[in-house]
Formats: sequence, C-alpha cells, structure tokens
Amino acid sequence: MSRREDFIAGVRTTTPVMLGVIPFGLVAGAAAVGAGLSLLQAIALSVVVFAGASQLAMIELLGQDATLLVVVGTALIINSRLVMYSASLAPHFTSESRRWRGLMAYIMTDQAFALSVTRYAEGMDDVTRRRWYYLGTAAPLWVVWQICTVVGVAVGASVPGWLPLRFAVPLTFLALLVPAVQTRAHATAAVVGGGVATAGATIPYNLGLVLGALLGVAAGTLVARTASEPAGGVGPEEVGE
Repeated sequence: MSRREDFIAGVRTTTPVMLGVIPFGLVAGAAAVGAGLSLLQAIALSVVVFAGASQLAMIELLGQDATLLVVVGTALIINSRLVMYSASLAPHFTSESRRWRGLMAYIMTDQAFALSVTRYAEGMDDVTRRRWYYLGTAAPLWVVWQICTVVGVAVGASVPGWLPLRFAVPLTFLALLVPAVQTRAHATAAVVGGGVATAGATIPYNLGLVLGALLGVAAGTLVARTASEPAGGVGPEEVGE
C-alpha cells in the first residue's frame, strides 16, 4: 500500500470515534466560556495542551481561581498516562527521525494510540506504513478537536443544560476499550484499573486516575506472566531431565 492509502485507512478507522470527540470538544469549549476564558485563551489552551480530560480539569481549576502551580500540576498528572502510551509505541518507531517522533507525540490521543496499536498487532511491519497509518488516525482528531472547541466557545452559552454532551465522553473510551480486551490479562488490567480509578475519583489532583493506571498495568502484567509459566514453575528445558 502507498503512504496515501495507509493514511486514508487510518482516517477511515478513526472516523467513527470522531462522533464521540465532537461533543467532547463542544463541552471543553463551552466550559472555557463558563470559566471566563476568552476565545483566544480557549483556542491557545486547546492547541497547546490538546488533551480533553486535562483541559476540562484545567478549565475547572481556572474558574475556581486556583494557583498556576496547581493547574499545571493537575494537567501533568492527568496526562502522565501518555508516557505509558509513548513507551508502548516507541518500539514501532525507533528508526524514525526526531521530527516525526515529535509530531506524533504532540498529536497523540487515547483514541489514536488504541487504534494504532491494535492495527500494528494485526501485522504492519514497515515503519513508514505505521507512521502514515498513525497520522491518519491522529491528525483528523486534532483538526476536529480544534474546530469543536471553537464552536463550543462560540455557542457554549446557548447549549441547553439538559443536553447530555458529557455522556459521550465515557462512551468514546468504552468503544475503544471493549475491542482491545482480548485476553485475560487485558481484562484484568481493565477491571483493576477502572475499579481503582473509580474508587479513587475523590482523591485530590486526580491521583486516583494515575493510581488506577499503574495498578491496572501491574495486575495485567502479573496475570500475563503467570499464564506464561508452566504448572509448578518447570520450564520446557527442564522436562525430561
């Protein structure tokens, strides 16, 4: 396949996900208006941060006149999950230039990561193909997010309060999570991570999210290692000795 074909394939894969990103972006824009941010400030926040969950948290804190240190620290904590995403994708792009890796890191989202790693696991050996497929999944999300943020700022005041736009946010992540759960280790990580994050929702600075992610990864890794070990801990090379 050509670069264009791989890019288009990525776009097609991410198109259904955009249905959940659109209301998410509108919510972020509307929230910015409610917090007193100007159009320029809302756009700058969206372009520089480009992370829905942390943007909403930052906007809420700004509306409460929180200190800059608390606002930035909260965003860093929420976005710390992207470090794990980057570590997972890094082996696929070791031969890429820093320019490309920098661009891919900037436009990384939960959706682009999930869709890309799923496709790579199915078989995509060429690094150039992987790059253009990733760009096809990530770039459209960036464009749609920026547009929806602006629209949200412009019409935020006129959005009916009863319209459950925020409900589209968890639905988007569930749509990404369910197809990715293919093994017992995956299921364990999802259940433990989600359970801990939910139970720790009241922990200050969104630390419950980070704790859930770390414990979910640890639980999934433990189950995967246990499943790969023969009964009684006897390795194949020891059989027959």
